[in-house]
Amino acid sequence: MPLMDYISGNLDILYYGPINMGSQNQRMTFDVDTGSADLWVPVDCPDCPHPGYAAERSSTYRETSQEFSVQYGTGEVSGVLAQDRVAVGSLVVNDQYFGAVNQESDDFEDSPNDGLIGMAFSTIATSGQPTFFENLLNSNKLAAPIFSIYLTRHRSSGSSLCLGCYDSSKAVGPVVWVPVTSMTYWAVSMPSARVNGKAVNMATSVTAAIDSGTTLIYVPQAVASAIYRQIPGARQADTEYGEGFWTYPCNSKLNIQLGFGDNYFTLNPVDFNLGSTEYGSTTCVGGILGMGASFPSDLAIIGDEFLKSWYSVFDYSHGARVGFAPSINNH
Repeated sequence: MPLMDYISGNLDILYYGPINMGSQNQRMTFDVDTGSADLWVPVDCPDCPHPGYAAERSSTYRETSQEFSVQYGTGEVSGVLAQDRVAVGSLVVNDQYFGAVNQESDDFEDSPNDGLIGMAFSTIATSGQPTFFENLLNSNKLAAPIFSIYLTRHRSSGSSLCLGCYDSSKAVGPVVWVPVTSMTYWAVSMPSARVNGKAVNMATSVTAAIDSGTTLIYVPQAVASAIYRQIPGARQADTEYGEGFWTYPCNSKLNIQLGFGDNYFTLNPVDFNLGSTEYGSTTCVGGILGMGASFPSDLAIIGDEFLKSWYSVFDYSHGARVGFAPSINNH
């Protein structure tokens, strides 16, 4: 499944791709999100930023009497639970449950995609129903119980979601596997981090959700402080850029590594650097943010900023695990 990169300024904001829906194979575009587990698209939503799905044109569309709503870190949608045929290429689920959304918060106003496809485990689905991927898996339509995500850097096309497969042409090294701590989010243990080879003091054990639907990297406030304390000249920039932001000298030579399970994975400094604070400035904005008090103190969210460096494999077998192989982006 080809994915498009929505780019704004220096940021790769989100990655979205085409899915066909209904008896007429209407083409909709969906943000691919490993940090949630619901599928939704606007239906009869005049105030939504996109026309959405013309359900009346599909002879296989059915609405249920169940209300549907999802709240994200930023943004929320609501509507009713419905069923219809959903297809990615030749992979088809005939009665896939999804949210027929008639209300979207303003957070989605500038998004290029029509809807969102959640790729986490259905244990966290607000619909209470299996995900599209799980339905493919349960009906033996996949060659393997995996999906893989390749994300480009500052290129509108070329990214991809491989359902039931692993594309070795997207990697330049072996897959390193990390066990999932619970089959909810694609969450792995994050016991450590390093800056230029020096360990970051992690006061508590952290669970990291590998989340393709998030742009940046978010860690507990104490962990963010510990990371930036090891970068000379770094300082908090909450008042300038919002809660959790830090700045640092643009000329810093940085090797930031995140520890997942028993292994370390390097964050490309190109992705960590969100750009200078203003034109000609020697101060840059850092891509690791401290999460506010409303989030659990032991949670990290690892977004596209990290995934652009690592071809990522999400495996339902072996008790569930995530694999990371060095991406061709870095060569």
